[in-house]
Amino acid sequence: MKSVRKVLLLALLLTHFNAFAAFEDCKALFPNQQIPTSPQAGRDLCFDGFAVLYSPQDKKPIYTVQKLHHSQFLGVHPRRTNQFYEEARLPFAERAQLSDYRGSGYDRGHNAPAGDMNTDRSMAQSFSLANMMPQARQNNQGIWAKNVEEPTRQYVKRATGDIYVYTGSIGKSGSIGNGRVTIPSHLFKLVYDPNRNSAWAYWVENTNEANMNPPISYEALMQKTGIDFHLPMKSVNTTTK
Repeated sequence: MKSVRKVLLLALLLTHFNAFAAFEDCKALFPNQQIPTSPQAGRDLCFDGFAVLYSPQDKKPIYTVQKLHHSQFLGVHPRRTNQFYEEARLPFAERAQLSDYRGSGYDRGHNAPAGDMNTDRSMAQSFSLANMMPQARQNNQGIWAKNVEEPTRQYVKRATGDIYVYTGSIGKSGSIGNGRVTIPSHLFKLVYDPNRNSAWAYWVENTNEANMNPPISYEALMQKTGIDFHLPMKSVNTTTK
């Protein structure tokens, strides 16, 4: 009975945390400062260049959000650190640990990419394990890097205003490590251009054999993930050009 009460109390606390997780220190990263509504409880974490809604159960992001502008890619890009670290702001029992990934066969896949960071500090922060998901190695280094992250970056460089990018994963294809970090079955990246009233999403299987399919609509992504991103769109436009 005590264990049941503990589980119920934990669920209540996490639900409460999620309901009032207002990202107070980084609301400006969200379109119109509107926080998405997720069916999954999480902890909000603010970083310099991105924010994370983190799942204590899955020990990976539910989603990350970035506010990008072409000016961020001017000048010298900071050196990639590759210094992965455990997120000390999370309770120890909720953290993904470096040992969970060691020997797992899965990459520590960035949600908010290191390649988008424009300062040494934000680059270093992007290697927090709170920003990582277990990602199939060839997927991470191949189709995801070349056909999702890079086209998104190139779009931002061409755009005239701010671009908002949400990245996350859903589903469960097992787990890794003693901490049982969830291996997601699918990955997504949502791109929103408010100047063009346009949004589209990449939807990719988390496998080494994944094929690249055309982007899906904003509405289709909400149906697949159950997340309402609350984008202030007057109509749905899914073009990426």
